[in-house]
Amino acid sequence: MSEVSPAEQASVQALDDMYTAIRDGRCFRLEAGAGAGKTYSLIKALKYLIDSQSVELSKKDQKIACITYTNVAKNEIRERTDNHPTIFADTIHAFSWSFIKQFQAHIRILIPELSDRWVERIAEAGGINDQKVIYDLGFPRIDQATIELHHDDVIKLMASLLSNSKFQSLLTAQFPFIFIDEYQDTNIGLATSIVDNLIDNDAGILIGLFGDHWQKIYGSAACGLIESSRDKIVEIGKNANFRSDSNIVKCLNKMRPELLQHESDPESGGEVLLYHSNSWEGERRTGGHWKGDLPEKIAHKYFEHVKSLMEANGWDFDSESTKVLMLTNNALATKQGYKELSDCFDYPEDYLKKSDPYIKYLVDVIEPMAAFFEARKYGDLFQVINQTFPQLHCQNDKRLWVENLTRINDIRLRGTIGDLLDYLSDIDKPRLSNKVAQLEVRYQELRAKNIDDLDDKSKKLFRKITSLRAIPYLQVIKLSQFIEEKTPFSTKHGVKGAEFDNVLVVLGRGWNQYNWNQLFEFMENGYPDNKKDTFERNRNLFYVACSRAKHNLTLLVTQELSDEALNRLSYLFEEHQVVGEIDVQ
Repeated sequence: MSEVSPAEQASVQALDDMYTAIRDGRCFRLEAGAGAGKTYSLIKALKYLIDSQSVELSKKDQKIACITYTNVAKNEIRERTDNHPTIFADTIHAFSWSFIKQFQAHIRILIPELSDRWVERIAEAGGINDQKVIYDLGFPRIDQATIELHHDDVIKLMASLLSNSKFQSLLTAQFPFIFIDEYQDTNIGLATSIVDNLIDNDAGILIGLFGDHWQKIYGSAACGLIESSRDKIVEIGKNANFRSDSNIVKCLNKMRPELLQHESDPESGGEVLLYHSNSWEGERRTGGHWKGDLPEKIAHKYFEHVKSLMEANGWDFDSESTKVLMLTNNALATKQGYKELSDCFDYPEDYLKKSDPYIKYLVDVIEPMAAFFEARKYGDLFQVINQTFPQLHCQNDKRLWVENLTRINDIRLRGTIGDLLDYLSDIDKPRLSNKVAQLEVRYQELRAKNIDDLDDKSKKLFRKITSLRAIPYLQVIKLSQFIEEKTPFSTKHGVKGAEFDNVLVVLGRGWNQYNWNQLFEFMENGYPDNKKDTFERNRNLFYVACSRAKHNLTLLVTQELSDEALNRLSYLFEEHQVVGEIDVQ
């Protein structure tokens, strides 16, 4: 019989601790670092409950709820539990709405509290009467007959209603067990409400949290670590790593000593290298978010040089087994292809972080929609465009969708951004996002006026949208490809857990939210009280990027590093793994 690996031993211990918490009726948080097998533990917990509780739950018409944050995860859980009738697996929005929709009167009372914009909508519609509240496409609106909710509204309502005793009783009666997958991505308000109203007050629901707060990389609205002030959550660390070779695991453990991982094969080795650019003697970039970075052309030379070294070591950059993660806003990160598009914006965050409504809609909706249409994955397509249940009453409805999507794809390849926006404005299958639709209405209003009569703010908006609309849509495609290459952890692809044989991580400047030299200094000396969010944002992305590698991990830092930062890197990596003398002349 083969010897059990250290990772397997750690996994068995975590499962035993989890089963004990379930038997004792205690809420728990299973913290599974990168490569630990979080989904495996979640499925084992569900099957444990199926074996021990399904008969009793069926008699009481109860189910085990499993909440996810992507449809990919939902489908995987259903498949791996053989679609067992005891398991109710769905996304957080679908789960929340399926339960709160019966509280129509309560919802109508709460709607004015959702936002100032809802107050305005209600006033414009003549008030709330007995309209039916629905959640379908995610486009907020109100008329005399219906009130349609936005996706965020559903989460806010769920958080509010959890404090209602009747709501709690009905939820407990129907779902005595609720597991939350990727718990760290839960909305802060909802997470707080779950702890306050279901965990800390002993509502009678066993809450199981599965995830890793170091892998919270989706923005400030997510909660990160979930804790109980009353010690009502059993903490279970899964100290296993089934993904990475021994030297990579050693590096990850130095980053995160409070969750030490054991590798699957202690003899695996694996190569880890870090190249930095402190030996560069020329002038570096200054100002804005570029301070301390290499000049653009020199950074590109460093990248190409390191890439050639890795190719000499056997890396195949044309293979899917090798991934380059660009944690930098720099020309070296792409062959460009979207220069005119970037010039439309004052700040890189507007297009790289999709802060601009146009970019967010085109990159997060139109681009994945087009990809799914080409792959004939129609279920995923309708999820992306927020139309889970399209009105396909007859063959003509299907024909119309196909015609529209075919035309959209043609415009993507041959037209401008304005061409696509004009076409989408004329159809409702699919719709423009609410924010983009409002901007388009405003733009048309401004077009009808003399530009000299506009105030400065309106002139700026008009010129920006005019420039944006004139750009070939192909630049959006290039931008989308670059964003995915830069941060390949987007929810639409469900690839935060992605892994590759070889990973090259490039760390430079250009984003105001990321400063790698500062991160390493904070790791070395500690961070100021007012920089906790900044530190965790940078640390998490760094950890997630490094932990994608299975066998070989290489990092290139184009930003100048201080002595404190170099000290920390000398600790995280072995002396022979840190290379500072690079000849790129």
